[in-house]
Amino acid sequence: MSPVRRGVSLPIFNRIGVLRAERGMSRAQLAERVEINPQTVGALERGDHYPSLDLAFRICAVFDLPVEAVFSRTEFPPLSAELYRDRTREGGSRDE
Repeated sequence: MSPVRRGVSLPIFNRIGVLRAERGMSRAQLAERVEINPQTVGALERGDHYPSLDLAFRICAVFDLPVEAVFSRTEFPPLSAELYRDRTREGGSRDE
């Protein structure tokens, strides 16, 4: 693995929007829980803004998930692909 050099900007991908939707949570509700404004939540979801480490941990605490489940340096595959992969590993679909 090559070292990460200072000054090199690497993207930070996240699943904030998906996690909010799963929980029926609005941007305003998440913003209130982590003490930021709703516009910042939108910017985070779009990748226009990257969170501080403190903010990332606060967001993860709301969803009760580890950082690597919410944020990544590589794009997350669609959740449907992950679910399908998990189901095929278990020996087939539930419809069988």
